[in-house]
Amino acid sequence: MKRGEYLMLPWGENQNNRRSKTKANKPATAMARQGLARLNHRQKFLSAVLGAIAFAGAVSTAQASGQTVTPEQVEDLQKQIRVLEKKLESVRQKTFLNASAGYMPTKGTFAPPDVLVSMKGGSPRICTADGFNCVGITGRLHFDVGGYNYTPNSAATVPQDLQDGVNARRARIGLVGKFARDWFYALIGEFGGSQDGSGTINNAFVSYKGFEHTSIDLGYMKVMWSLEQATSSNNITFMERSSAQVMAADLGAGGQRAAVGVISYDKWWWAAAYLTGPERAYDHSLRVPYSAVGRLVFTPINTDVATFLFGGEVLYLADTGGAPGVNDIRLRERIELRIDPTRVLDTHTIANVDDVRVLSGEVGGAIGPFHGQGEYFDYSISRSGGSDLHFKGGYVQAGYILTGERRTYLQHDAAFGGVHPSHPFFWDMAGGIGAWEIAARYSYMDLNDNLVFGGKQENIVVGLNWYLNDNMRLMFNWVHGTVAKTNLANQDLGAKYDAFAMRTQWAF
Repeated sequence: MKRGEYLMLPWGENQNNRRSKTKANKPATAMARQGLARLNHRQKFLSAVLGAIAFAGAVSTAQASGQTVTPEQVEDLQKQIRVLEKKLESVRQKTFLNASAGYMPTKGTFAPPDVLVSMKGGSPRICTADGFNCVGITGRLHFDVGGYNYTPNSAATVPQDLQDGVNARRARIGLVGKFARDWFYALIGEFGGSQDGSGTINNAFVSYKGFEHTSIDLGYMKVMWSLEQATSSNNITFMERSSAQVMAADLGAGGQRAAVGVISYDKWWWAAAYLTGPERAYDHSLRVPYSAVGRLVFTPINTDVATFLFGGEVLYLADTGGAPGVNDIRLRERIELRIDPTRVLDTHTIANVDDVRVLSGEVGGAIGPFHGQGEYFDYSISRSGGSDLHFKGGYVQAGYILTGERRTYLQHDAAFGGVHPSHPFFWDMAGGIGAWEIAARYSYMDLNDNLVFGGKQENIVVGLNWYLNDNMRLMFNWVHGTVAKTNLANQDLGAKYDAFAMRTQWAF
């Protein structure tokens, strides 16, 4: 899960808008003060009224009996008024304390709370009364089930088959929060993956947000590189991102990778730069890989009705890491579904690598219920023991929300958010049908060049998404594709396939 997603805290506060941080914490105190002022006026008014009534009553009684009002009677009336005023003061104090604490009167000591506990978007959180310190729980589960109709082109094709089954693609739980208003953090565990079952770090980072619309990040995180990757896995249109994007990011920006970086943005632009290191669970006895990555996005149209963006990225892998004297990489990826984790596209080991450069471009937009986007990736691998290699890939996709909702643009991530049903689904109540979305994507990846036979993959993915509410989604994907692949002997090592899968997703 990406860094920016957790920094948009589960209690709905935009961490980059410092001006709004303290305003949201005023209501309880402000209401108490306003109530106290009103009560003071009422007390004074009521005291005057009571005095006037008592005095008038005494005068009337005296007049009726033909007597005059004596000083002793006046003093007695004043004592009665003072008793009533003390009772009013007691009520005033209790009312003020109850308003400050935000609860109805109970027995015991009355005192304003030090913390505020609440639930928003399914996520529990605890904050100090001033809002400067908070902690919340976040989690998600993406549970996949599906099967393959896989046909190898020859007996030499590897693999010969792909297995049906189930997989907890993502199973995450953790903490997110902030210290002293400007310091944000996340510590999240991952128990899913391409092969589920083992626990590891998903995110473990800290971010400083003291400058408006700027974030300085350090730790294990998902780098905000490329449009698809910047989009949360909770919000991506299909069950898996495109192969071309995943392979490019894995060189230095994908996974949960050690990184330090800066993000800054305004209404019409977004920019980020990172220095990255190894992924989580890396063998630290080996040489550490390191890369430099950057992304720049422009949004000339960004309204409540429509959004249009375009931008570009660069990734430079300066050191592949690994054992001393070894400089190699391997590009490989699955067929855009991970129930069977076998990789069909595969260059095998590419040795004597000096450096790797990836350039990419992105474009995306949304108007009403329609949305679309595309990206292109160009790979260049410099080698000291052979000629350079060039690979390429990309995708284009479009979707339409049948129930009329729209995907909003998240300015702090330079990516599209999820779909929020206007009428959440309820079976036994007068609820709605949720939100329904249809989508299609074409993608390709070419890993064949200069005696490297990694294969050329072309996929068409058709998807149907049902958003039951803000926290739950069901996804249905059909993947139809081919892999064209040969070897030095010109044997056909390709395959064709159809895959059908469903994902049950919850997140908070």
